[in-house]
Amino acid sequence: MPKKSYDRKKRFSLLLYYAVTLSFIVPIIFLVLRMVYGRVPENAAGYHSDADYVLMIIQCLLGLAVINLPQILARQFRFELPMALYGMYIIFLYCAIFLGEVRSFYYIIPCWDSILHAFSSLMLGFFGYMAVTILVRDEHVVMKLSPLFSAVFAFCFSLSIGAIWEIYEYVFDGLLGLNMQKFMTVDGVLLVGHAALADTMKDIMIDAAGALTATVIGSLAIRHDRKWMYPKLYE
Repeated sequence: MPKKSYDRKKRFSLLLYYAVTLSFIVPIIFLVLRMVYGRVPENAAGYHSDADYVLMIIQCLLGLAVINLPQILARQFRFELPMALYGMYIIFLYCAIFLGEVRSFYYIIPCWDSILHAFSSLMLGFFGYMAVTILVRDEHVVMKLSPLFSAVFAFCFSLSIGAIWEIYEYVFDGLLGLNMQKFMTVDGVLLVGHAALADTMKDIMIDAAGALTATVIGSLAIRHDRKWMYPKLYE
């Protein structure tokens, strides 16, 4: 890649990082002040109780932590994250936390959660391929990994993160009295049996479809030696 083009993309990635980081910090300050001095009307989309405020603050704090995760891992394992994947990661966090929680897109746009599950599972599948590349570089790994193993690893990596997210939703639904897993209707009626599992199973199936799509695209990229998802490794 020409140096000018690389520097331009690097500056854009940095600008994106600071903009999204700011989009997490400002709502935390705003929401804390709201909880102390006033409340949003009960009929406002997505703001129905103090638990909603707490969830948004937790999500923004989580966003501030995980937005720095790629840089921490890059320093630890001596690699540079591909800018295409880094851009996907930052955009996902912005869409999930700021647009989804703070701006209430989960309530305003009915399919917003499904869109994000599809996007995140695709992105995580690519990260799975990247992890294999870093693992093979490690001098302590003595085996050569086949393309089939890389594909299976990427698929399982993506799907396992999706499963962990469902556990997170289940736990915080119980702790904060939320309804992230849609186990009750908007009127507060508890669902049972198949209906209560519908949202969770839909999310897992979307995650599986996205992970499978990522393995197909990743396999083609490796076969044709595309560089867009390969990390730059340092000795």
